[in-house]
Amino acid sequence: MPAPKLNKDGSPLTAYKGPHIFMLMIGGGHFAAMVVALSPRQTKNNAPGPLNREATVLAHKTFHRYTTRRKQGGSQSANDNAKGAAHSAGSTLRRYNEQALVDDVRALLNEWKPLIDTAELHFIRATGMTNRRTLFGPYDGQVLQVNDPRIRGFPFNTRRATQNELMRAFIELTRLKVKEILPQEERPEPKASLAPKTVTKAPAKPEFNEEEETALLHTSQIQALIRRSKLPALLSYFQMNNIDASFSFFPTDQHHHAPTALHFAATQGSAAIITGLLTRANANPTVPNAEGRTAFELAGDRAARDAFRVARSELGETTWDWAAAKVPAPLSKADAEARSERERKEAESKEAERRKTEEARLRRESPAAVTSAVGKDKGLLGSADAKMTPEERREKEARGLTPEMRMRLERERRARAAEARMKAMRGGS
Repeated sequence: MPAPKLNKDGSPLTAYKGPHIFMLMIGGGHFAAMVVALSPRQTKNNAPGPLNREATVLAHKTFHRYTTRRKQGGSQSANDNAKGAAHSAGSTLRRYNEQALVDDVRALLNEWKPLIDTAELHFIRATGMTNRRTLFGPYDGQVLQVNDPRIRGFPFNTRRATQNELMRAFIELTRLKVKEILPQEERPEPKASLAPKTVTKAPAKPEFNEEEETALLHTSQIQALIRRSKLPALLSYFQMNNIDASFSFFPTDQHHHAPTALHFAATQGSAAIITGLLTRANANPTVPNAEGRTAFELAGDRAARDAFRVARSELGETTWDWAAAKVPAPLSKADAEARSERERKEAESKEAERRKTEEARLRRESPAAVTSAVGKDKGLLGSADAKMTPEERREKEARGLTPEMRMRLERERRARAAEARMKAMRGGS
């Protein structure tokens, strides 16, 4: 490639009367730009033959700044916008280099402005908002305009922005390629076999009208909100789209088990959604599915079933035919919470009793080790053991125990620690 033509002071030409094009690539911190004349320069080598045609590069420039995150991709600014600004040395360097790259590119474009303004076409590759904002601003003294009719993209895949890649792209754009296509020889068709093959046709995709498409969209949106337990968004969706809470899912043959939002919430075990649909969206609990089962009969856990009973208590007996809905006797919210609290305490009591029994069994198997483990060693304080770290104390307690006994002892420690944390949280609240 011949050397570009420069002024006497070494700067690029400020004007060129012949036709020329401007080419630019930017991405990943790499930048390459070039102004090439469309009139090739004819040269002749020592070898005999016709004259060679070489491109005349009027100006070219490449530089690179470290702006992308290694092995992760993406610019630092994009990562800051997504996750918040990082405060590492690398992130600070990348932010500085991003701004330096912007300043360098805009300074170069301003320097080449006479050549760019007189260019026949502008071939530009700049992917991403950051790179396009670097070129097209807006900023003071902007050189390139996004609505310039001369701007073109590269109609083929390009690699990293380098001088060689720009020259390769220029050759692809300006050289004619001739490809000879040989006609195919006509081959005789093979004789059909005596037994014709049966071709199985794929089932045709059902075509829906506009009303069915809308119902299909509502079905997918409602089910997604129920799966994620988004009760406020679900109620808002019903209100904004003027949909009844007992809306039947579409297509019906694919939702025979859970045809409504209340059925679907019951199968998901979402007590909050069930309560909201019954008390705030006026969903009908008496609607049966294709199997004749109501939403209550699909509830898989007691929390979901209690939500129906609490709703019956709050709505009253005259709102719905609760017997047809198969919902049992009403249950007040206070009674449900009291029962849950009582059962929680009973479970804690049973767990404490189980741990006590387990400790007694371990004490019988290894009295010295377990006594030390539960903190019954009277001579621990005031001795050398008091200076031990917790890790050293645990190692000493586990000496002489079998691996199975060590695992049991560790489980007991963790259970006591979890119980202490729960008591602290209840005391703080």
